Amino acid sequence: MTAPGARRTVEVALPLPLFRTFTYALENTPQYPVVPGTRVVVPVRTRSEIGVCVAVDRRADDARLRPVLDVPDAEPAFTRGTLELCRWAASYYVVPLGVVLRAALPALLTGVRAPRPVQRTRRVAVLVREVPSLAARDALFGRAARQRELFELLESAGGRLDVAHITRQLGFSASVLDGLVTRGLVTIEGEIAPRDPFAGRVAAHARQAHVPTAAQRNAIDALLAAEPGHAFLLHGITGSGKTLVYLEFLREVVERRGKGAILLVPEIALTPQTVDRVRAVFGDAVAVLHSGLSDGERYDAWLALRRGTKRIAVGARSAVFAPIADLGAIVVDEEHESTYKNGETPRYHAREMAIVRARAEGAVAVLGSATPSLESWWNAERGKYRLLTLPERAGAGRLPRVQVVDLRARHDRGEGDDAARRGGAPIGRRAGAHAGARTTADGADGGAAFALQRVLSPELEQALETRLGRGEQSILLLNRRGYASFVQCESCGTVQVCPDCSISLTYHRAPERLVCHYCLHEELPSRTCLRCGGTAVRHRGLGTQQVERLVAERFPAARIARMDVDTTSGKWAHADILDRVARGDVEILLGTQMIAKGLDFPNVTLVGIIDADVGMNLPDFRAAERSFQLMHQVAGRAGRGPKGGLVVIQTRMPSHYAVTCALAHDYAGFVRQELSGRRDPRYPPLTRLINVVVSGTIEEETADLALHAGDWLTRLLAARPDERVSVVGPAPCPIERIQRRWRWHLLLKGERAEAMTRVARYFSRRFEVPTRAGLRVVLDRDPVSLL
Repeated sequence: MTAPGARRTVEVALPLPLFRTFTYALENTPQYPVVPGTRVVVPVRTRSEIGVCVAVDRRADDARLRPVLDVPDAEPAFTRGTLELCRWAASYYVVPLGVVLRAALPALLTGVRAPRPVQRTRRVAVLVREVPSLAARDALFGRAARQRELFELLESAGGRLDVAHITRQLGFSASVLDGLVTRGLVTIEGEIAPRDPFAGRVAAHARQAHVPTAAQRNAIDALLAAEPGHAFLLHGITGSGKTLVYLEFLREVVERRGKGAILLVPEIALTPQTVDRVRAVFGDAVAVLHSGLSDGERYDAWLALRRGTKRIAVGARSAVFAPIADLGAIVVDEEHESTYKNGETPRYHAREMAIVRARAEGAVAVLGSATPSLESWWNAERGKYRLLTLPERAGAGRLPRVQVVDLRARHDRGEGDDAARRGGAPIGRRAGAHAGARTTADGADGGAAFALQRVLSPELEQALETRLGRGEQSILLLNRRGYASFVQCESCGTVQVCPDCSISLTYHRAPERLVCHYCLHEELPSRTCLRCGGTAVRHRGLGTQQVERLVAERFPAARIARMDVDTTSGKWAHADILDRVARGDVEILLGTQMIAKGLDFPNVTLVGIIDADVGMNLPDFRAAERSFQLMHQVAGRAGRGPKGGLVVIQTRMPSHYAVTCALAHDYAGFVRQELSGRRDPRYPPLTRLINVVVSGTIEEETADLALHAGDWLTRLLAARPDERVSVVGPAPCPIERIQRRWRWHLLLKGERAEAMTRVARYFSRRFEVPTRAGLRVVLDRDPVSLL
């Protein structure tokens, strides 16, 4: 029996850095039901805040409880499955539940000022009166021929047309429409206009029918026979038809079993082609979710999925939270990609979230890649995932021939580039020490012909010329944007660095500026050295802008497109460039890693890797893995049609196993050598990691806190030897300063996930972080980068 004065209460998770929920009272019957997953507006100190109800129907007689202010939605924002997924993520990644829940919602649902998202509306002309006979129409319209024309057009269109379409596309003036309104024939109504940015984008090539190969059929049959909650690793070489397997599997799940599905892609650049193919099969049942869309477009897609009017979500990592009530499948395409890891709190990995969600909701998870992450391969070898293989290319495609060009001989002749050989720009205060005197300048300094020699080897230049002559297409990869990696004074060796980060500024030519690729600081380049006043300021290293210029000078008639962050900032820039390539309007596609995966153009017969050494020697245990994956993936863009293909890899480390395995298309060989290097010291997948990053605005304070955290954890783990967790560090991060914040880190290593969770949660709750100097401590579980 309820005690007198007791009130219904709800537990609310708020987006605050606190590992707890908050209790509020339901004093009156709310406008809409309150169940777990419902958004509520509650008071927090002197302001109102959006929270999420996580428990209901508790009773309390505490008069100090503050009331729920509003329940803005008729139905909960979270399904039972997505709410449980967020609970798991909060626990595993050691993040407050409210912070995870907020990250899972569209932006329009996180603000208090507009708790009911405002949808875009449109004006629609609606016929409200019929004029059946021709005589009556002659008498009614007389000489108003345009009014009669519009009236009859509305009739043929079913009695409804968008006003904007009438005036812009059909060419009728507003006065013509107003005349029909005045005559009482038409009324203007407002209606919700669903925002579907991909409507009408299904390309012709996406409609082509494909017959599965024997290997594809075996993979499809295995997925269709899978028990709910099972996970598969689909390892198919580039061009083997993994997408066809996904689509045939999803066709069964969605059309025959009546369930929903999620298809994750790693890059926005891949989304247009993927959406084209999925829409070609499923039509308007597809909703797209990624950060390149407006808040309204994302909300409309989210709402359609929540209401069940669309059954398939396609998108980047945040689409793993898609509100699909009856989930049957989750596909993670290119599962090895680091972009599936969220770079800010909550630092979840969408691949792991997909596995957890599929298991919890009885869906089948499919991880697909030509170069699976070592973690996924390790899980497949030990039976956690079932391995499916596609060992051959589908259709007329065959693996391209790979040629390695050793650039060291050219370096010995004075044609090399020390910065490129080192694989990156010098960092911060050590930049001057790293910049060698033999580093060459750009084309303006040494002549266009000389500059071209260090960009394109004779072998690659000849291969490009041959493809242009045959009307075939080529792809050039350089994973470094801008024009030059850094700018250096020849007199004193000073390199211009970012004032807020420990990184050199990258020179961009159009528009001319120096840019930090970490904090986006920009400044105009100086014609004289800021340190010694010298006038011999040179551009060092290569970027995509410089390669584009030099290739255009060598092949002036070639149609070239550059695809990097600088050329794809516009909303539809990715799709526009790829559409031009698909139409044959581009003969040479040049770009960074965004062109390396997922693209399927049968007329691409040449891939040139300008500098395979970029990133190979970074101070990160995954550097070789990422380099191999990038080379292997971009090589797979060639030879997808009957013409075959060639890949030219330019490198100064031709004997490195990442290069030799890419040369032989040997993924298994790469895995063997890479795993042997991770045994001592142990790194994933042989152990688990948590990267503890300490940052602050004062260098000494940051270092002191990092050292204190290391000592604190060392004492804790010494007292708990059964946890079998060790501490490595602390030490300065490889990039010591970003956005004016100094950075140190230490690593927690352990074999057991539960022990790592216990240690991390205890540390997060008990370790005190001073409020001075902007000090922060962030835990990054299962990091994909240690830079």
